[in-house]
Amino acid sequence: MDIISAATFLYHFFTGRAADAIHAYLNRSLPPLAAAALLFILPPYLFIKLLLFAFRSAFSEDVAGKVVLITGASSGIGEHLAYSYAKRGACLALVARRENRLTDVANIAYQLGSPDVVVIRGDVTRAEDCERFVNRTIDHFGRLDHLVTNAGVSPMCMFEDCPDITKLAPVMDINFWGSVYSSYFALPYLKRSRGKIVVIASAAGWLPAPRMSFYSASKAALISFYETLRTELGSEITITIVTPGLIESEMTQGKFLSKEGRMVLDPQLRDVQIGVMPIRSVGAAAEEIVKGACRGDNYLTEPAWVKSTFYWKVFCPEVLEWCNWLLLVAGTEISERNALSFKILELTGLKPFLYPPSVQFPDLTETSR
Repeated sequence: MDIISAATFLYHFFTGRAADAIHAYLNRSLPPLAAAALLFILPPYLFIKLLLFAFRSAFSEDVAGKVVLITGASSGIGEHLAYSYAKRGACLALVARRENRLTDVANIAYQLGSPDVVVIRGDVTRAEDCERFVNRTIDHFGRLDHLVTNAGVSPMCMFEDCPDITKLAPVMDINFWGSVYSSYFALPYLKRSRGKIVVIASAAGWLPAPRMSFYSASKAALISFYETLRTELGSEITITIVTPGLIESEMTQGKFLSKEGRMVLDPQLRDVQIGVMPIRSVGAAAEEIVKGACRGDNYLTEPAWVKSTFYWKVFCPEVLEWCNWLLLVAGTEISERNALSFKILELTGLKPFLYPPSVQFPDLTETSR
């Protein structure tokens, strides 16, 4: 071994040992220091956060005359967000694949107070469609103030039961890429207006619910992406990440993407999955989401109590996973009706009190999308 090779070997040996020693020191010292710092910082941080919330509430954005683009606006949360913005006098660009449904939503939005509504048929899984409906909005209104990325689909099956896993690829295409494509093309116009992006993610992004692995993964990706984007953009654009719980919609009515990749209606599987969890009225949820967006909230969970499950996820993840397994998986080898969640729902008779009428008696077809 020549002198240069020996020197290189010694350099890497000692620097490697030094790096290991630094990591060993941080492993021992940093966790207790971080916990102590958190206890010290948390009270004043929460107090300042409360003051800022009060300030934002007092000086909430007036969206009258401003332009709001909503994807997935033909039903559910997207539809009712259109109504909530319309009541505030916003101009609307409504996007979905079902143009006939969009026309109905647009007519109601007019009646509720929107001065101008444009209907755009588009598929968020296609980047060219996303560019087209953003450009159409700018051509029509000349500006864009709020982008609401809401389009989504929910598969419902156990991972190992998928006969062809590629059939579930549309979940990520719609739930994640549809939002990302829309944001990419809207970004220059939102910067110009110092506007807002309202991302409809889901509490499933942190809740490990069986049969929802693909849906949860797509929503977790959405949350992570927009948190990172918010860090990149700073104060140029406000990003509100909404993590709804169970909201009255086509999904809670039992419309899912099957393991074969087809849209199906399965209210019984819906009952198994939801059990005795209460479902929030979509109109009330939409009002709270628009209020949070106009306040400029970074995060909004609706209904608010669902946020408590996040703390269980952080501090007691094993307990949360075990409870979900017990309620949704145990005993279902023969039939999903054997799930404890379904049995509790049937025995208690609470369904009429927990599920809105539109969820109990859905007026849907399997082919409506």
